[in-house]
This record gives sequence, C-alpha cells and structure tokens, in this order.
Amino acid sequence: MERMTTPRRGPGRPRRDDQRATPEVIIEAAAGLFARRGFDAVGMREVAAACGVDVATVHHHVGTKAALYECCFARVFAAESEALTSAVATAREGLSAGPGPAMAGLHELVDVFIDFLEDRPEVTGLWLRRWLEPDRHAELDARYSEPLYHAVEQVLAEADAAGVLNEPQPHLAVRSLVWSVHAHVVGLLSGANGARQRREFRAFAHRWLDRMYPPPP
Repeated sequence: MERMTTPRRGPGRPRRDDQRATPEVIIEAAAGLFARRGFDAVGMREVAAACGVDVATVHHHVGTKAALYECCFARVFAAESEALTSAVATAREGLSAGPGPAMAGLHELVDVFIDFLEDRPEVTGLWLRRWLEPDRHAELDARYSEPLYHAVEQVLAEADAAGVLNEPQPHLAVRSLVWSVHAHVVGLLSGANGARQRREFRAFAHRWLDRMYPPPP
C-alpha cells in the first residue's frame, strides 16, 4: 500500500488552526515578555510558545523580532494617545479661564496619566528596559514618547505665555513627573498595600503641581 503523507507547509505560512494568533495577540504577549526581560533576553520561539503557536506563525504576522519590538511600543503609544488626548485638550481649554481652571485641568491630566500607567504596568517595564540601553532603539523615543511629551510641554508653555503660571523649562517639568510616575508603578509592582500607595501618590502629584505652580500674585 502506498504510504500517505501530509503536505509540508511553506515557511512562514500559519496553519489553519493558528489563525487565532492574530497580530494583536502576539504583540500583547511579546510586550509582557519584553517588559519583564528586555529585548535581548526574549526569543521569537518564546513569544510563539506564549501564544500557543509555532514560530513561523509569529514571523508571518509580525516579521522580525525588531519589528515586533517596535509594534509593542506602537501599541502602547496608540493606547496612551487615546487616553491623554482629551485630557490635554481640556487642560488647554482651561487656560483661558484663569489659574483655578487651568490648575484643575493639569490635575486631571496628571490623574489620567497615573491611571493609564497603573492599569498597564507593562508600559513602564517596556520603557525602563529601553532606557537602560540609551544607545539602542533610540528611534523609538522620537516616535512613541516624545510626541506626547511635547503635547504636555506645549500646554505648560502656553500657560506660561498667558501668565497663568510660571514655567520657563516645561520639558524638565514634564520629564520629572513622568519619571516619578514610572517609579511609582515600579513600587506598586514590588510592594504591598497598593490601594494606599495609589492614594498617597496621587495626593503627592497634586501637591507637587500646586507648589510648583501657585496662583500668580
């Protein structure tokens, strides 16, 4: 009797039952791995195993590991932009109403950013791992962090120009607060009593804003 064989798949083509592994599923799994261990320590086979598929399926959907790494940051940027865009617009609108509404808008903007990172600690992991090697993948900053930094810096610059507050170096203010929130998220991951830490840090962030930018005399 002639022996029956199963036709071999071409390289990079997913099995029919692998179609459940959409790019979004792969990127989500990879983001968690990269956030915990960094770019070099994560292999594509490990990503495939985390998704329950073979490595050819991962390559078919997302390409190289470098491309997958960038996809993780692009995914984070899209989510963060969606979360912050409205808060940035609200803060900008408050500038014309005087110091009180302007400060309320800044409080809301900071709260939205804190909420975003508390709910998605893998974002902090991804960026801290990236920043540990400042000379590698530096283009990711220009594409996926600096646009949001600049949006908030512009709000502070416009407030300074309007006489609502005094901030001659908005880029330093924004980066100081961003690093502070990332440190807070790291503390949540490694410590206990998360609810208390969340309350205390939010109160600290509000005090920081109020003392940095008291109402003009």
